[in-house]
Amino acid sequence: MATFLYTLGRFAFRRRRIVALVWVALLVAAGVGASTASSPPDDEFALPGTEAQQAFDLLEEQFPQANAEGATARIVFRAEDGSKVTATENREAVADVLDAVRGGQTVSVSDPFAKRSGAVSRNGATAYAVVSYEVPTMDLTDGSREDLQNAAEAGRDAGLKVETGGDALFTEPDMGNGEVIGIAVAAIVLILTFGSLVAAGLPLLTALVGVGIGVSSIAAFGATLGLSATTSTLAMMIGLAVGIDYALFIASRYRAELTEGRAREEAAGRAVGTAGSAVVFAGLTVVIALTGLSIVNIPILTKMGLAAAGTVVIAVLVAITLVPAALGMVGKRIYGRKVRTANPETGAPSAADSEARPRGGVRWARFVLRRPVMVLVAAVIGLGALALPVSSMQLGLPDEGDQPSDSTQREAYDMLSDAFGPGFNGPLLLVVDARDSEDPQAAADRVVERVKGVDGVVSVSPPAFNEDKSTATITAIPETGPSDPETEDVVRDIRGEAEGVESRTGATVLVSGATAVAIDFSQVMNDALVPYLALVVGLAFLLLMVVFRSVLVPLKAALGFLLSVLAALGAVVAVFQWGWFAGLLGVESTGPIMSMMPIFMIGVIFGLAMDYEVFLVTRMREAYVHGESPEEAIVSGFKLGARVVTAAAVIMISVFAGFIGAGDSMIKMMGFGLAVAILFDAFVVRMAVVPAVLALLGRRAWWVPGWLDRVLPNVDVEGERLRKRLATDGDPVPAPAPASTPAPAAAQRGAEREESRV
Repeated sequence: MATFLYTLGRFAFRRRRIVALVWVALLVAAGVGASTASSPPDDEFALPGTEAQQAFDLLEEQFPQANAEGATARIVFRAEDGSKVTATENREAVADVLDAVRGGQTVSVSDPFAKRSGAVSRNGATAYAVVSYEVPTMDLTDGSREDLQNAAEAGRDAGLKVETGGDALFTEPDMGNGEVIGIAVAAIVLILTFGSLVAAGLPLLTALVGVGIGVSSIAAFGATLGLSATTSTLAMMIGLAVGIDYALFIASRYRAELTEGRAREEAAGRAVGTAGSAVVFAGLTVVIALTGLSIVNIPILTKMGLAAAGTVVIAVLVAITLVPAALGMVGKRIYGRKVRTANPETGAPSAADSEARPRGGVRWARFVLRRPVMVLVAAVIGLGALALPVSSMQLGLPDEGDQPSDSTQREAYDMLSDAFGPGFNGPLLLVVDARDSEDPQAAADRVVERVKGVDGVVSVSPPAFNEDKSTATITAIPETGPSDPETEDVVRDIRGEAEGVESRTGATVLVSGATAVAIDFSQVMNDALVPYLALVVGLAFLLLMVVFRSVLVPLKAALGFLLSVLAALGAVVAVFQWGWFAGLLGVESTGPIMSMMPIFMIGVIFGLAMDYEVFLVTRMREAYVHGESPEEAIVSGFKLGARVVTAAAVIMISVFAGFIGAGDSMIKMMGFGLAVAILFDAFVVRMAVVPAVLALLGRRAWWVPGWLDRVLPNVDVEGERLRKRLATDGDPVPAPAPASTPAPAAAQRGAEREESRV
């Protein structure tokens, strides 16, 4: 692997203009394809195998006249100053509002004052009307939305409090300035890391090229492969993250090789051969984590994972080809003017100058080596304490109750809850399939009777049949709100009653609706969590065994990752469910954690965490194989990798933390969770737990059974074969170890194996 990448790196450096033109051509081609492609399809949220999805499928089959995909709006009216909404002047104001929204894309507008509508509260102060549209939410015109907003404003002018809920006013959530903040912070961090504007811009530029190709390709093939516009969201975020990381690692290794006195082309080849090998395997771990999302069996997650994995593959290819080409183009400007002035011949500092004063990473590594037990215990106890809230985590999906308190959707939600009860915002839709029943009407009536007797059900509507009287729908209103854990018990009890109805009448009863969908979605996520963890961590464990030729190092990496993710989820629960420091972060309401959060965090953070693990520990492995003691190898790994890993982590934390300022609570949650997860994993697990564990294990850390050593492929990530080949070809290579220091057993075995093969 290292030898091949070394050759590839030197080729890209020599043919830098051709390589750069190829990537620019790919970017242009992808951009042209995206601009000429058909519009991407809308998101199709589906939960294959769940009862809620079966109900929706049955409705689509048996109620073709109902447009389930059409947008809806609920206009809520409340009379002020103790008057009633049914008063003559208020009824006239309501009628004027409803007349103003009719026409255009509307299909129907309900009359809240119609007999048996149930749309007026018992105290007569509040009423609501439902507006149905002929097109889905994303196809509503700005004119239709403005008509709805203007009509509500006219009702307010008439003296009523008028608010609007439903999905008709749905807009893309405010994402904040996460990308801008992240790129700005990345530029600052890269300038501080490299001390050169040119060197700082190189990782950003190459990462943007890779992300541009990836996202444009998704848009170009969106209509053909069924990839919606939101599919590229995860691809953009992950592609930018790993693109900057990978370019940063290779550029840093290139500068280290220049410091050792290598020629520029040779330094580029060695950088790609060593750091590039780590990039390839780190990219594989990210791809495993993202493609593993398909195990959840939710189509939109599968598509997002595969699209993001493709973008990561592009980022790896960019790193091992375009980055060395760009390094050739920038020449001596990879260092700042001060360094170039002090070293006019080489343009790079000497090794003696760079080692004049120990870096912070070296000083920290030596501190951990002196007190490994204290550092390990403190880190584990700290992360373990942060993980404790996970035991009380509740999962759910966002609804209008999670909107900002000053939004019209949230105010409409609260008005309906106050007037009709919390469960009114989360009605349960029961679908009765009576095609195998002798008396469909009697079967549906029995369902109504049984559901009325369920604890926690406030009201049940009469059955509404389709044209051939074979299928009916029934609406049940629970006593508690959509995100209340007691509502889940109500759904479970209704489904239990449905089994008895089927055995007696032959009719099948399915429970659906937004609340049931949220419950089923959370259950799907819970069921998939353990298999997903087993698949991702298991495959990555095998991959890391190949990379490190060790059993204990991959095990430590996996356990450390689990610790950091649990601590991050605990912090999310403490803030967004318990309300700790919620005001400081601008969280206006607390509630269940989004169902996707655990698996999403595992997928994203696992990939980035293994990046840091591979880049940091491969430098230790490389130093160990080249003759250093385990303790010296830890210090060498931190000397060469800690600063770069720290810079990469700070960049990612800044990118994710930028989304905490978003207006949508779910975006806040994702940004906060990913930011603290990177913080814990990079600075606690990788910087503290990893060196402490390796210090305690010593040579045992690199132990591998003999039979496994013979079975594992030798991918040569640390570049030992490359080193020997260059030494044989006459390249000046420093001796692997001082004469007074015996080579480790692992290095001796590797040398003997190589000699026997030759």
